[in-house]
Amino acid sequence: MTALIVGQALSWLVIIALVVALLALARQVGVLHMRVAPAGALQTSGGPAVGGKSPAIPANTLDGSEVIVGGPAKDVPLRLLMFVSATCPLCKALIPAARSFAKDERVELTFVGDDDAQVQRGLIAAQVLESYRFINGPEVGHAFEVGKLPYAVLLDADGTILSKGLVNSREHLESLVVAHEMGIATVQDYIGKLKTVAAA
Repeated sequence: MTALIVGQALSWLVIIALVVALLALARQVGVLHMRVAPAGALQTSGGPAVGGKSPAIPANTLDGSEVIVGGPAKDVPLRLLMFVSATCPLCKALIPAARSFAKDERVELTFVGDDDAQVQRGLIAAQVLESYRFINGPEVGHAFEVGKLPYAVLLDADGTILSKGLVNSREHLESLVVAHEMGIATVQDYIGKLKTVAAA
């Protein structure tokens, strides 16, 4: 009988110790989550600045239609220019996420590239992009001074550049909208301000 009581007492002590350890671990995970900065699109220094007006750039779609990229578009609240290349593996991996993101956020998505037309058609067929506008030519990339891919620019109906940057995940794409909603240029700017406040 004594052995049974001792065994039960030890079992309860072990259970209590495990609960305390679990609570401590949960607290540490929470602290770690607060310390790890959210990832955001990396803004480059070139091109029109966030908050400025996007240039209205005459360009051609892959099928030869003349279009204006940028500038005001009163009937479209949010537009996302997604700069991609058929020779960029990261671009190919990100295109499905960009399509899903645009659908979920109700953003008009336009793809922009500067490759051989036949190569671009192969990308469109492989990624099922027939329903999206695809600009092919150097004009838009030069206007926004895009140096690396994949790159994205978020515009509003007035043609104002809400956010922009290098993107390589859906989280980066979402950070463009988050930055706009928070009224900041980039998520990195926000993190920098938090660190400055914390250090003061």
